[in-house]
Amino acid sequence: MIWDSFIIFALPFCILGIAGSVSVYIPRFKWLSDVCMMSAVILLGIFIALLWHELERPPLRTMGETRLWYAFFLSFIGYITYKHWKYRWLLGFSMFMAILFVLINYFKPEIHSKNLMPALQSFWFIPHVSIYIFSYATLGAATIAALVQIFMLLKKQAINYKLVEFIDNIIYIGFAFLTFGMLLGAIWAKEAWGHYWSWDPKETWAFITACAYLIYIHIRLRKKYLKTALFLLPFAFLLLMIAWIGVNYLPSAQSSIHTYAR
Repeated sequence: MIWDSFIIFALPFCILGIAGSVSVYIPRFKWLSDVCMMSAVILLGIFIALLWHELERPPLRTMGETRLWYAFFLSFIGYITYKHWKYRWLLGFSMFMAILFVLINYFKPEIHSKNLMPALQSFWFIPHVSIYIFSYATLGAATIAALVQIFMLLKKQAINYKLVEFIDNIIYIGFAFLTFGMLLGAIWAKEAWGHYWSWDPKETWAFITACAYLIYIHIRLRKKYLKTALFLLPFAFLLLMIAWIGVNYLPSAQSSIHTYAR
């Protein structure tokens, strides 16, 4: 299986990601950063495509498969945001997180089968899951930036309003995709189970996560509460991780209609 050859893709991805993150700080080798980062993203994209072909289904069912997509989207978003906003440290942190998820997949491999339960054999499977993972990666990048700004505040440094503007823009994008993914999930649920919403544990935590980011957006409308909003973002991302990964380990997940995602 292609998964048995994961190291052939994972190791070069890690090496290219590290090289790209380091060379961006060396003026003479900035071009090398572009080459390394684009190569890393393309390499992981090729592995996902090959895995898709091997499994004869979209690799979006297991937790390991979604981690692959998260690493792909996070490295891609990290590179794109670096090219637009020129935050070199964001490129490094994004690649660090992407490499971490790739290494987790390598050291904790999962069993991948071609079978999909009937509920997953739907048109909505690919857009719902892929949009969600993209939103997770986008909100992850925003959280990294928020942590940097919080660290600056703790060191009594002035607020970097350019960085805050970047955080806001990324949050808006991530929240839009998060909401869209939730709406697609509701449509899919109606098609599969006959109702849009059942307060399943996964649905409940997804709703809680969306509310947390919505609170951030509303708090930011009052500029005097900027610090409060920034400190809310790591908490919101923690809720997102619970909705994505942690909920699978809760006792209530045993009766969840989303248990196929474990």
